[in-house]
Amino acid sequence: MNASLKWFTGHREMLLVVVLLVISVLFGLLNPSFFSAAHLFGILRSSVVLGIMALGVMTVLITNGIDISVSATAVVAMYVTTVTLNAVGFHGTVLVAILLGCLIGAVLGLVNGILVAWLKLPAMIVTIGTLTLYRGGLLAFVGTERIRELPAQMAEFGQLQLIQVSSGGRLASLHVSVLVWIVLAIGLAVVLRDTWWGRYLYAIGDNQEAASRMGVKPDRIRISAFVLSGTMAGLAGIFYASMNRAADPSTLVGFEMSVLAAVVLGGANVTGGRGTVLGTVLGVLLITLVGNSLVLVGIPSAWQQLFVGVFLLFGVVMPAIRDRRNRIRRGVVVAD
Repeated sequence: MNASLKWFTGHREMLLVVVLLVISVLFGLLNPSFFSAAHLFGILRSSVVLGIMALGVMTVLITNGIDISVSATAVVAMYVTTVTLNAVGFHGTVLVAILLGCLIGAVLGLVNGILVAWLKLPAMIVTIGTLTLYRGGLLAFVGTERIRELPAQMAEFGQLQLIQVSSGGRLASLHVSVLVWIVLAIGLAVVLRDTWWGRYLYAIGDNQEAASRMGVKPDRIRISAFVLSGTMAGLAGIFYASMNRAADPSTLVGFEMSVLAAVVLGGANVTGGRGTVLGTVLGVLLITLVGNSLVLVGIPSAWQQLFVGVFLLFGVVMPAIRDRRNRIRRGVVVAD
């Protein structure tokens, strides 16, 4: 492995920035409208739901866990909130819908956390099970119809723009949810860096036994990570319904793969102890940029899943190569 590749494997964020720039220039050469404000704003808008879910899942991965159920959690929070507020005829502030959606997501995340931390069950098996359970329960007991009549201020929030500019004779708008995503990302980065909770997340993901000897309560920290992941998914679900002006219980199927791909592509280690907010945000932007721009440069949108799979494998293989190189250097394993 040459020196440049070694350096990039150890600096994932810089590698992602370079890849984002190269792909942007390539797409811009193939279709100059790629750099239009309307398209760039569209990429940021499309990044919001994926990005908010990814922030929550990243905290779980840092603890050496995984949350496959985020897409189902988001749909349950979105649909149950809409049905409930419509049933009581609520027409007040959208903050109530957001708080209710986050509360539902937190409860579903708590279920995952208890099953994983207290019952010592494998996180992947548990969250695959709850993924099916949450979706199945929603369709069986709540409803299957697509709801187009959202509570009044949820619909108005979907049309709330942060800025508007003229682009190619059209008006391009940046949705206010992009700002919310940025604020959440900055806040989580500060929490992970400057609080005991953030340090404990990395500690139990890196070496749970050593963290326990230092007085850390791994079960509580792990449960809190699942609760945060569920809360983020609930918020993402409310934003998704507002921006699409409908609550559909059959939507976001398979979306959890894009979330995982963004997180591991951003440098979060599937074995725990490693992951950054900046890397996750860059991973989200890369996946959204490619997914939103394929048709623009003449590539069928069906290829999007192919790229998600490639990104997911890349995010897993790169750390494995780095770890193997380190073990060889320490003499733990013998190079072939």
